[in-house]
Amino acid sequence: MTALNMLQVTKLLHTINSSQDLKQLEQSELPQLADELREFILQSVASTGGHLSSNLGTVELAVALHYVFNTPDDRIVWDVGHQSYAHKILTGRREGMPQLRQFGGLSGFPKRSESEYDAFGTAHSSTSISAALGMAVASKVKGEKRNVVAVIGDGSMSAGMAYEGLNNAGVDKSIPLIVILNDNEMSISPAVGALNRYLAKLISGSIYGATKKGLDKVLSYSPPLREFAKRLEGHAKGMIGPATIFEEFGFDYYGPIDGHNLEDLIVTLSNLKKIAQTDGPQFLHIVTKKGKGYERAELNPIAYHGPGKFNPSEGLKPSAPGKKTYTEVFGEWLCDMAKQDQRLIGITPAMREGSGLVQFEKQFPERYFDVGIAEQHAVTFAAGIACEGLKPVVAIYSTFLQRGYDQLIHDVTLQNLPIVFAVDRAGMVGADGATHAGAFDVAFLRCLPNVVLMTPSNQADCRNMLTTAFSLNGPSVVRYPRGSGLGPEASQKLEVIAVGEGLIVRKIKNTVAVGKKIAFVCFGPLLYSALEAAEELDATVADMRFVKPLDEKLLLDLAKNHDALVFVEDSAIQGGAGSACLEALSAHKIQIPTLQIGLPDEYVEHGDINVLLDFYGLSPKKILTKVREHFQI
Repeated sequence: MTALNMLQVTKLLHTINSSQDLKQLEQSELPQLADELREFILQSVASTGGHLSSNLGTVELAVALHYVFNTPDDRIVWDVGHQSYAHKILTGRREGMPQLRQFGGLSGFPKRSESEYDAFGTAHSSTSISAALGMAVASKVKGEKRNVVAVIGDGSMSAGMAYEGLNNAGVDKSIPLIVILNDNEMSISPAVGALNRYLAKLISGSIYGATKKGLDKVLSYSPPLREFAKRLEGHAKGMIGPATIFEEFGFDYYGPIDGHNLEDLIVTLSNLKKIAQTDGPQFLHIVTKKGKGYERAELNPIAYHGPGKFNPSEGLKPSAPGKKTYTEVFGEWLCDMAKQDQRLIGITPAMREGSGLVQFEKQFPERYFDVGIAEQHAVTFAAGIACEGLKPVVAIYSTFLQRGYDQLIHDVTLQNLPIVFAVDRAGMVGADGATHAGAFDVAFLRCLPNVVLMTPSNQADCRNMLTTAFSLNGPSVVRYPRGSGLGPEASQKLEVIAVGEGLIVRKIKNTVAVGKKIAFVCFGPLLYSALEAAEELDATVADMRFVKPLDEKLLLDLAKNHDALVFVEDSAIQGGAGSACLEALSAHKIQIPTLQIGLPDEYVEHGDINVLLDFYGLSPKKILTKVREHFQI
């Protein structure tokens, strides 16, 4: 692209720093703005990494929303929020995009502390309707006249919380709530479930055409004809089929309309803005295409869902072969174990790709179950399977397991059912930040009776621990981080290790006492940071491997033969593995100087993982400094 062409592409976008600036444009200029915005998003994400396909698909919607509604006074809640880049750019954060998802830079998700335009912080799915309803109710109670819009994707509509929100919203016709279903026929993994099949039928050719020719034009008529329009709409729907599920919830349903047609969007949203004030909850169904405007992303939206840096003119290139990630180790183990044991059932809540189940689905389709974005259901579904003598393996991110906590307690651990939870993205996750960090799993899991909780320090241990977990006759958890790590790679064997036994991986070399004898008590991949620090201090290092049951014998031996203990973990210090050790020492009435190193009592920010490790004191250098300062050595 020439410099002149680049200037032409950006001449409108660079004048927009707020929704008020946007409203100064003529409606005829908006398609050009959308083109510029789409190109800007493409170039921006290509230089920083981030979510691409979803953001290219919501450009026109973001433009239309801020053009029609009086934001930030009118509220917009973006469900999940990884499709909110256009929203951010239009609301004064264009210049911050080069630092997107980097430490100290813009979040990849809406964040209330970042902008008044970010009405609600999101990153987990299916929260938008409930939050927007709460805002609309609050505005009514305070006597404030505003519209509240919830934008939710078809994938998020597979989650029960969305329907809890709809069910609650539809009972009050005085609430000015607008729900926009952004239907792109694709969540991160292909959307599943009866509702999605229903929506697919709804947007099929004949129905889309009928709706397009009838309802969209009617909606553009003057307000006095609104009742006629509604009657005609009902007549049209009567010819198509029964009332939609959304109308049964108490919403007025409109659509589907083309989510890339700015004229249709603006007309429809302008009408709904008025109607919501008098008729209550409104539901607009729009159809968009993920990756819109960038052919490579249109053809392969999954690959371009969350790419790293790339050259837009070349597209994504295969990465050079490297060390397998923990996710890949899990995926291979799952297939190998399934070949050996016909009882294995693989379950994922809509994270087939992210959790490493692609090959498992291909090899064992009859034993693969994607339950949609429904973590609570996933856990109890697994419990039902386990009751019948099979062995479910639930592949889930640490941050999403939080959503199934009640089910984990009531339906799994209380009944002591043999379910393996393969908990990915444990610890810090880098660019996705606080909303996706797996900081709390150790604390909320170790307090549950019957649970065996394992923390592999490397890929080899991860595979062995998964095998061990599968061999147990009760609930078990193997938590592992994003990406790859140090230490030995996984073998092809399926080996069971002794439950509750840790290992000494480094002993003090100088047997003559020089200063304090320190022992690092490690849980998980930070073992290798501790080992590096231990070389400087000539300290003992133990890989505890199990948080529960804790290897108390090893812990007591370490306390007996050392002057101080340092507990190292990649999880929250409060209630974490180090706390478990302190509880054990207290129970045995052992007093010894200690230091806990882990994630602090705050939400971990987004950024490069190595930057974050250093910032939060978990790099080898920072661990060494902490130990020396704490024990004055």
